[in-house]
Amino acid sequence: MSHLKPPVSDADHSAGPDDARVTLVEYGDYECPHCGRAHPVVREVQRRMGNRLRFVFRNFPLGEIHPHAVRAAEAAEAAASQGKFWEMHHAIFEHQAHLTEGDLVRYAEGLGLDSVRLREELDRGVHTARVAADFSSGVRSGVNGTPTFFINGVRYDASWDLASLLSALERAAMG
Repeated sequence: MSHLKPPVSDADHSAGPDDARVTLVEYGDYECPHCGRAHPVVREVQRRMGNRLRFVFRNFPLGEIHPHAVRAAEAAEAAASQGKFWEMHHAIFEHQAHLTEGDLVRYAEGLGLDSVRLREELDRGVHTARVAADFSSGVRSGVNGTPTFFINGVRYDASWDLASLLSALERAAMG
């Protein structure tokens, strides 16, 4: 049984209260089709569990098989620096088949982000270390594919269809 290393901290991108009964962490790749299928499942469990769930996303781009994954992760981090990580996160997953740099800049513009700043940060590699740090934490946590989920710090290897994931989260919420 693998455990999350390091535990969730203020450095993570999280949605939901810090004191939620359950924390779901996903290591994901924006270009991974499985992550694309998991995205609406995660959104639905967030909707159903409300304030009982904190969701955390960590980057685990598999650049060797998904050529746009690293850049998409860096674009999400660039959006975070402008206070719109989750908006960009959703936009990227909703347009997963179109992740060229031009596409990413266009999504940023659509979200009202400073696209010139975003492009400059991508060109300068401002967020490269953050994405690499997330990836390294995934390796230390035993992640070897995406999506990989952790519930309250423990790796969840069962099915992540809506019924299965929601059931596991509800059990965790009951303690």
